This record gives sequence, structure tokens and C-alpha cells, in this order.
Amino acid sequence: MRIGIISHLKHPIAEPFAGGLEMHTFLLAKMLRLRGHDVILFATAKSDPDLGLEAICSETAIARVGVAEAGDVAFFREHHAYLTLMNGLRTRNFDVIHNNSLHYLPVSMADGLPMPMITTLHTPPFCWLESGVRLSDSPNHSLVGVSQSIQLQWAHIRGVDAVIPNGIDLNNFAFRLHADADPYLVWYGRIVPEKGLHLAMDAARQVGLPLRIAGPAHDEAYFRDEIQPRLGADARHEGHLAHAELANLIGGARAFLCSPMWDEPYGLVVAEALACGVPVAAFARGAIPEIIDAGSGVLATPGDAGSLALATLAAMRLDRRACRARAFAICDAEKMIDGYEGMYAHMIERMQAQVLAPRAGAIAPRAEPYPHHTLQTTIRAMVHG
Repeated sequence: MRIGIISHLKHPIAEPFAGGLEMHTFLLAKMLRLRGHDVILFATAKSDPDLGLEAICSETAIARVGVAEAGDVAFFREHHAYLTLMNGLRTRNFDVIHNNSLHYLPVSMADGLPMPMITTLHTPPFCWLESGVRLSDSPNHSLVGVSQSIQLQWAHIRGVDAVIPNGIDLNNFAFRLHADADPYLVWYGRIVPEKGLHLAMDAARQVGLPLRIAGPAHDEAYFRDEIQPRLGADARHEGHLAHAELANLIGGARAFLCSPMWDEPYGLVVAEALACGVPVAAFARGAIPEIIDAGSGVLATPGDAGSLALATLAAMRLDRRACRARAFAICDAEKMIDGYEGMYAHMIERMQAQVLAPRAGAIAPRAEPYPHHTLQTTIRAMVHG
């Protein structure tokens, strides 16, 4: 299949990943290409060129203007990039478009495309994306949720057509049967208020083990006011690590602390920790209870550092082999790609059936084998005669 993937434009789709959405988009494009599909990734200019990159914008999170202007500049740059892309796709030769962005324009303009489109919902509803989804009434546009939690959160706006859980490349997260000899806990991810790192730091101190932290500090004020004062000999920020260093850091930990202050749509960091064999102590929010089970993690009361500390003590007693087995059972990227390939095939078949359906009152054609064309070519032939 010829597949176009629309990325979000805040950060490049390249290592080291700014967050889970960048990693998911990278893996989606990479694995589809490995399976023999012709993939074009519409993303920012500094994204990985090996993904079939077609740059449509420079990253909008790095606007080199004053703070007061940055939001407006980023908004209009994204708006222009997506508007240009969606108009251009009307004449492009793709079998299916996979919208992996969080922008309102791709979903609101889906009905103008001559090929089917799938949008993966990576977030709970917010005003702009919700507006776009409400405007999208194309029968050839399907919504996929990354968890049952997301499916439920969007149900009052529009039904989600399928749930395909996110996955990770298990080969990139080596299993460690034993943690490092010098015990420590680990937390990693974007350092922003909604990830609740300050509570994980408080919980680790109650447990009495050092906490090693990895990830980009995307909110300078939060890092300055809440994180820096808590750093010390027992809480160290390792920086924004490349994949190999990060996997090694995770695998050596006694437990991974996950402290979201919002309803996580999925939680790729949880899947990665489990793949390394590291038990998880996490606030019971969003999709996290869907990922861990009693053998791989312990849930804590959201927002309660003391409860997270107790969950951490219990998690450290879990079997690391059970954690790895849990990752294989529900977090394998191969299963995720299987799900998307099935969705693509279903959408293409359904749209082709609509195009080839006989019009009311039309004279039935002779029963001849239909010539082999891509779906795009078929539609053009029907439209232009």
C-alpha cells in the first residue's frame, strides 16, 4: 500500500524523542516501511529522512520570536502547513492517509480527500480537535483510539471505530533479570507539570532509595520552581538521553515511578519499563490500569505521594519476568501494526465498494474482470469518465 502519515509539528520525528507521540509516529512509519509499504511521512524538516520524509514545516515548538508572539506564530505556521497539505493530498496518489497529528484541520478536511483516512486519537478531547472531529462527517474517515480510556472519553462526541493499543519495539528494550547492584528508582518522560515528577521525587524519598530522572525539561518554570529544589544526592537529573542510554537506565532500576496528573491516553513509558523487566508503581489514571496487571505493577491513589511510595515498595517485590511477559502480551508493536494494516485494508475495501456500487437507474456493465488499479486511480477514472 501507498500510505501517507501526517505527523504533528511541535517536534521532529527523530531520536532523542521529545515524547511518546514522536516515538509512536517514528515506529509506525518505520515498521510499515519494513513490511514493504510505500510510506511518506509529512512532518517537520528535522525529522528522520529514513522514514520517507516530506517536510511540510519547521518545528513549531522552536519559534525564534518573543514569548508574547510565539503562540500566534506557531498557530499560523501549523494552520498554513496543514491547510496546504490537505489541499495538496486531493491530487496525490495514496491508498490511505493515516493522520497521527493532534490538529483540527486534517480531521475537518477529511471529506475532501479521494482516499480514506484514519485518525488516531492520542489525547482526550480538547476544544480545537473536538471541533474538527465534530465537523468531520465523511464515511471514509475512521477514528482509532489508543486505549479503552480514550474510547470512553470521546464517546459523547463521536464513536471511536476501533481501539488499537500503542506498542513498542520490544527488541529495543532489553530484558534485565536483575537490577543494578546499587539500588535506585527511575522516572523518565517530559518534565512538565502534568507528568507530576515532583510527587515521584517525594515518594522516592519516602521509600528511601535514590531517584534517577531522564527527560527534557519542557517547562522551565516548573523545573525551576518544583524540580530543582528537590534535586540532590538522592535525586539526580540525567538529562535527555539517547535511546541506548535510556534503556540501560530503565533496566537497572528496582522500580519505575509513573506519576501523571492527568488521564494518560496510553503510557508508552509504562510499556517500556515492563519490557525491560522493571515493575511499575503508578497513579491509577487514564489507560495505565489497562497496561499493568497484578503481576507487573501496583496502582496508587492519584496525586498522593505517600500512596505512590507504598505502591513502590510493593512493586519492588514483583517478578521481573512477569513484567516482561506482560509487555509481550499487550505492548508489542507488531500487534499494533497488524491492527493498523487491518484497518487500512478495511477502509480501502469499503471505499472501493462505494465507488464501484451501481448508480440508481444505471445500466449494469458487462461482467468483466476489473482491471488492477490503485484505489486513487479507480476514483479518478470514475470521476473524470
